[in-house]
Amino acid sequence: MKNYEHLFFDLDRTLWDFEANSEAALRGLFDEHQLSSKGVKDFSVFMYTYREINDSCWTKYRKGEMDKETLRVSRFLDTFKTFGLDDRQLALDFGDDYISVSPRQKCLRPGAIDTLDYLAGKYVLHIITNGFKEVQHVKMDNCGLTPYFSEIIISEEVGQKKPHKHVFDSALLRAQTSHLNSVMVGDDLVADVIGARNAGWDQVFYNPYEVSHTENVTFEIQHLNQLKKIL
Repeated sequence: MKNYEHLFFDLDRTLWDFEANSEAALRGLFDEHQLSSKGVKDFSVFMYTYREINDSCWTKYRKGEMDKETLRVSRFLDTFKTFGLDDRQLALDFGDDYISVSPRQKCLRPGAIDTLDYLAGKYVLHIITNGFKEVQHVKMDNCGLTPYFSEIIISEEVGQKKPHKHVFDSALLRAQTSHLNSVMVGDDLVADVIGARNAGWDQVFYNPYEVSHTENVTFEIQHLNQLKKIL
């Protein structure tokens, strides 16, 4: 096994429980903005619809087909429209509130802190994230993650998004290390794993839902605690 020195983690859905935190924030905003009185009767249907549209918007964002400001509005406006609610101002207000409330949620993925406690004494830890710069630090500060990490590389500041090779090259420059002693840990098979592999890195595919795939990855885990056995 290689003698790794630097571990780079994705943030959303790998350490920070994006789904749980997003749902908690949206449930509160659903009531605050009185969506049930505006034609959006069922929160669970709203949540399912939003996730589908949000994932589509983020895919376009990663590919450079949608800019940040369009994403922030479109994911809610397009969701509202499926319920017959075509209100751009509401989408703007709802989106602003979501950006304020969501990053302050504190749910982490199972085993996150325990695993980081173990790894922090053995490796230099870093973050590489595609999330918006104004919220990623808030998330990490609120959840107590910040002290574990040396460098926090946000794609928006780099000028490219994972899986672009430039993001990974920039991360190495920031960390003053080489791909030969670094490994990327992430839940996104394309952005994290294939992106890192194409940049010459070893990778750990965090696959808690055991998504089927045919990609050749260095390591694959279903629980973060498994990192203790392979690193």
